[in-house]
Amino acid sequence: MFNVGTANESTRREWIIRKLKEMPAGLKLLDAGAGECIYKPYTEHLEYISQDFGQYTGTGDVGLQTGRWDNSKLDIVSDITAIPLPDHAVDAVMCTEVFEHIPNPISAIREFKRLVKPGGYLLITAPFCSMTHFAPYYFYNGFSRYFYEKHLSENDFEIAEMEFNGNYFEYIGQELHRIGHVAGRYADTKVSLVDRILLQGALWVVQRLSKRDKGSNELLNFGVHIIARKK
Repeated sequence: MFNVGTANESTRREWIIRKLKEMPAGLKLLDAGAGECIYKPYTEHLEYISQDFGQYTGTGDVGLQTGRWDNSKLDIVSDITAIPLPDHAVDAVMCTEVFEHIPNPISAIREFKRLVKPGGYLLITAPFCSMTHFAPYYFYNGFSRYFYEKHLSENDFEIAEMEFNGNYFEYIGQELHRIGHVAGRYADTKVSLVDRILLQGALWVVQRLSKRDKGSNELLNFGVHIIARKK
């Protein structure tokens, strides 16, 4: 009934796919932290190379886990801060939903600087705020626009496009939808009929407010999407 807070992943995926399709044909693209290579099908016009550290298995007792994970499709298994490719080896780097899982994401940006040719592309998405997931490989809660503005510019990247996914009300809506799952796991209880009625009322409120939103993404959002160009 209420779709507020339900478009986090779909909005991000649609943005990434659109930006990949907009890249000129023939470019060499490095998918850094590629995981299961879910975006490879949208890169048929590009020369696609996947990289990941290859240690996450999908299992764990803490936070949100996937249950299983396939690392068999990777072209390169390495640390993201030391990828075994020569300087200026690629025309573009894509790094999606990875920064929160890197102990030193600024070092990863420095590695991207080394790898991307002048004039090349950097496509990044990462959470602005997120729950614990993929533990124990979860090191940061999120990245604001100011992180990118500072560290990309200091590493010879110029931001060409910045997009915010969601807003304060959408984020609250997402977590209201998730309360039943969290209550079952962490409060050892199921939400009651009265609870569900109250949650529906809260969802009605945040959906109404989200439709009237005028910039609350500066306070809270799902994540920031970046297209940058190498100087």
